[in-house]
Amino acid sequence: MSEEKQCQCAEIQEEELYPRLEEVINQHRGKGEDLIMVLHKAQNLFGYLPRRAQEMVAEGLNVSLNEVYGVITFYNFFSTVPQGRNSVKICLGTACYVRGSQEVLDKAQKELGIKVGGTTEDRRYSLDVVRCIGACGLAPAMLVNEDVYGRVKSPHLVDILKKYE
Repeated sequence: MSEEKQCQCAEIQEEELYPRLEEVINQHRGKGEDLIMVLHKAQNLFGYLPRRAQEMVAEGLNVSLNEVYGVITFYNFFSTVPQGRNSVKICLGTACYVRGSQEVLDKAQKELGIKVGGTTEDRRYSLDVVRCIGACGLAPAMLVNEDVYGRVKSPHLVDILKKYE
């Protein structure tokens, strides 16, 4: 299957979600105070917040697009970039960094072919850094979705990622 057809398929799937978003918006129509709740639901539908969804939310809740964008950019939970099915987060907190997490991050970028903040073309993985995941005793640590991995060395990374294919 060509990349072009894969992209079209993803667009068709995403297009099918807009009526569901409209249902969510209708439950909160004109209630600007529900903005964060509606954005959460929209992001759960799409996996991110595409521009068209932002516009629909703004219009439906009777708030400005600037206000919607302000909320999205203020809270790091929200994303305007398509996210992968698997979220890979490498800790760069002090304990992890001192114990080699930068090498793990470099290996992750190389293996996945993306930079921090990116998503693989097949939307299988997204890659981000965090400053602490509360596992300093296991440094260097990383998260894949909700799974915590400790004492990660760059050679282990490939085996960890294979679990999520």
